[in-house]
Amino acid sequence: MTATPGPASTRFRVRSPQADAVWLCLFDGDAEARLPMARDGHDWVLDVPGDLAGGAYGFRAGGTWAPEEGLWFDPAKLLVDPHAVELDRPFRQDPALAQYGADTAALVPRAIVPGAMPEVPRTQPRFGHGGLIYEVNVRGFTMLHPAVPAAQRGTFAALAHPAVIAHFRKLRVDAIELMPIVAWIDERHLPPLGLRNAWGYNPVVPMALDPRLCPGGVAELAATVAALHAAGIGVILDLVFNHTGESDVHGGVLALRGLDNAAYAHAPDGTLINDTGCGNTLDFANPALRALVCDALRHFVRHAGIDGFRFDLATIMARGPGFAADAPMFAEIAADPWLCDRVLIAEPWDIGPGGYQLGHFPGQWLEWNDRWRDDVRRFWRGDAAIGLLATRMAGSSDIFGAHCRSVNFLAAHDGFTLADTLAYAERHNHANGEGNRDGHGENFSWNSGVEGASDDSVINARRGALALAMLATLFASTGTLMLTAGDEFGRSQRGNNNAYAQDNATTWIDWSARDLALEDHVAALARWRAAHHPARTRFPADGAWTTGDGRAMTPHDWDNALAFAWHDREGTGFAIDRSGPSVMFDPPATPNGT
Repeated sequence: MTATPGPASTRFRVRSPQADAVWLCLFDGDAEARLPMARDGHDWVLDVPGDLAGGAYGFRAGGTWAPEEGLWFDPAKLLVDPHAVELDRPFRQDPALAQYGADTAALVPRAIVPGAMPEVPRTQPRFGHGGLIYEVNVRGFTMLHPAVPAAQRGTFAALAHPAVIAHFRKLRVDAIELMPIVAWIDERHLPPLGLRNAWGYNPVVPMALDPRLCPGGVAELAATVAALHAAGIGVILDLVFNHTGESDVHGGVLALRGLDNAAYAHAPDGTLINDTGCGNTLDFANPALRALVCDALRHFVRHAGIDGFRFDLATIMARGPGFAADAPMFAEIAADPWLCDRVLIAEPWDIGPGGYQLGHFPGQWLEWNDRWRDDVRRFWRGDAAIGLLATRMAGSSDIFGAHCRSVNFLAAHDGFTLADTLAYAERHNHANGEGNRDGHGENFSWNSGVEGASDDSVINARRGALALAMLATLFASTGTLMLTAGDEFGRSQRGNNNAYAQDNATTWIDWSARDLALEDHVAALARWRAAHHPARTRFPADGAWTTGDGRAMTPHDWDNALAFAWHDREGTGFAIDRSGPSVMFDPPATPNGT
């Protein structure tokens, strides 16, 4: 904790090894008092008389301004405490943030000195491997929800509304995975286009909640988590520790860059390494950076009861010197008594050299399995063999071995929705203002209308059947499942497969347009999985694979058949027919099968 209030005084401490001077900035409205701090090794400290809990503060740092040497000291820049847990306003982009000598006190959020933050009673996570994760964008999920009071829409507290919890329970959701709720800044090119970041994957400091999403601060976070826990639903935070919104050399000076730029990875010539595609990369070879990350994780567990974490571009966390399952960051998490039992989920890739590491994370971690997504899409599109589908459904043993750590998903926030996968062969991202060059180029998607059909009802029926079959494939598969909010009732983004900049109707879920029949079908699939799935994380050895007419599968069948089935000794299983398309369950998932 950087700001620690006590009855007689409040202690402030901040790390800035190369600064020549650091000032604590205390705010009373817009009035700023600058107090010089004293060096204490790599840190700077100051004790201020009185209990300052609830007060606003920031820092300024003086020293050499030589960006080419990794030195960005500019006393004109108000700097956010890297350990801040609450801010008085959102971040906003402005050219002055990157201009030497331009004062930014009117632009940059002030941290709030935390008061007493009770610890949440320590319990086991409410989620285990093999369960159903439901990926949620807090703002987009609740902005148009008719049952949520208008004042609460778009906030974390809205997720505790009884109507929202009822939807989660209908789908038998084991845990919600929240897209970032930590305060972020828009990318520089968005404001001139009239756009805003809608996803949050551009944070500045690692644990300060975004005031737009969590206006009640840590107390709102903890209360909402408690309400979800009471309903039997765990909470997983999607966190971004691979880069910060200070961006490339043309980006702003907001926090770490102005205090301790060694937090960022640099090439031997001093240039910023960009293994993230976001302009900078945090350096996990730096013990101070790893300590900051552990502090952030512990904060969310201790003070909000968070059950686990999903790590964006998680390969970054093992860089420096190179990726390994026993990398220092992974080892430190495993050894921490607050973190060692949490659910840990990797997005197992980045864009740097050797960045694709699917199947190589520590044994207790789950991993997003994009191979499952792509191969299942390819099978139902008609260009992957049934043997490959069986491998994915049986736990992707070619990737994970006997114990499945796969997170299987048909779609995620990044890419086409399930409905758009079946309706668009190519991305339609023109609204993002990047000439339709952004987003994935290869989506293994297709326009699944019937060739030559002019009747919309025929086309829609075909797409509906494929959606049912793909969702059934997900719920019949071994491993942990992830369903992105809205895919259970046909949400579309009209072909935008990179809607990060669409804080509007493109990403706001239209609850009035739900396909309730599809939603009910997904609920039936969830009930079947809960009651009858023969294995969650390890595929059973006592079952039999057969052709559609009951024969044992041959190598020729695995390569060429359009239908197959799997059943255990008790007759529980499923049958898949691509020509249908259909997936049938035994016992049925609905009175009439699937």
